[in-house]
Amino acid sequence: MTPINLFLIGFGSVGRALARMLVAKQADLRQRYGLEFRLTGVLTRAHGLAIASEGLPTEDLVRVVEAGGRLDEFGRTKPLAQLDQNLRLAQAHVMVEVTPLNPRTGEPALTHVLTALEAGVHVVTANKGPLVYGYKTLRDLAAQNHLHFLFESTVLDGAPVFSLFRETLPAARLLGFRGVLNSTTNFILGELEAGKDLEDAVRAAQALGIAETDPAADVDGWDAAIKVAALATILMDSPILPSQVKREGIRGITPAMAREARGAGRPIKLVCRARRAAGGGLEASVGPESLPWGDPLATVSGTSSAIHFEIDMLEGLTLIEHNPGPQTTAYGLLADLIRATRSSAG
Repeated sequence: MTPINLFLIGFGSVGRALARMLVAKQADLRQRYGLEFRLTGVLTRAHGLAIASEGLPTEDLVRVVEAGGRLDEFGRTKPLAQLDQNLRLAQAHVMVEVTPLNPRTGEPALTHVLTALEAGVHVVTANKGPLVYGYKTLRDLAAQNHLHFLFESTVLDGAPVFSLFRETLPAARLLGFRGVLNSTTNFILGELEAGKDLEDAVRAAQALGIAETDPAADVDGWDAAIKVAALATILMDSPILPSQVKREGIRGITPAMAREARGAGRPIKLVCRARRAAGGGLEASVGPESLPWGDPLATVSGTSSAIHFEIDMLEGLTLIEHNPGPQTTAYGLLADLIRATRSSAG
């Protein structure tokens, strides 16, 4: 079989989890799908760039990066300045984009995806930025060049959200959705219920590695708003920007409020919503809500997430993801890699 060459941009926890998964699943992928993936390029911000069109030693790359080293020593080819040139040097068939999200512009991920599609390379990404700030352009360019542009891991990590509608719900129309989509704030609200103040709850989330040094994107609702915008843009064909989502974070929730709500059987959750408006258009919001126990979102605890869909053909459909981590996100990337390349297997 002909190996499928992968070029990774970003080699943080998710990128490394994918690399490990490719090694662990190698025999299974060959046997079940006739696929053989190999890394031929890895580009990082902090650890350099390695390119070898005949394949890079995946496990060694992971080991060196986790030890704080650089990747340059693994390259068989001197990298060039431009991404499209490096994609050609790596003879890449698929680019996997897993750089950190820029919530204001989607860059540089947006340019990375655009460059790859223009170069004739399939794209799989876990970055929401390109969806929110350039989906129509990227979708049309991929179709024009007979390429795949897939993004299952952008919302709910590796849970099948976009593929659910694309592959298993024919003729269904999404009327609206509600979700607990930011696992960091869900964890923080649980810590508030336990009596911690917001600062201590944020520190606990940071200690788990689920909150950034600056937690504003989570606690102020921006990450959730970006997810609402991505879902509305793709599943409801209603492109909106995060700034157009009515947004309120959790800074106003005190430990006393959280404990009282939990004691009354109506825990507070940061709820993401979007619904088609009666006169056309879309109503979209993010904000804290006190939910009754009968609500499927009320029981989502810890770092878990959930989304409830209202569909014209079904009364309701809920997906719940329990305590995801980098491996969960990496699985969504792997699933997209299989979708994008099965027809290319030789």
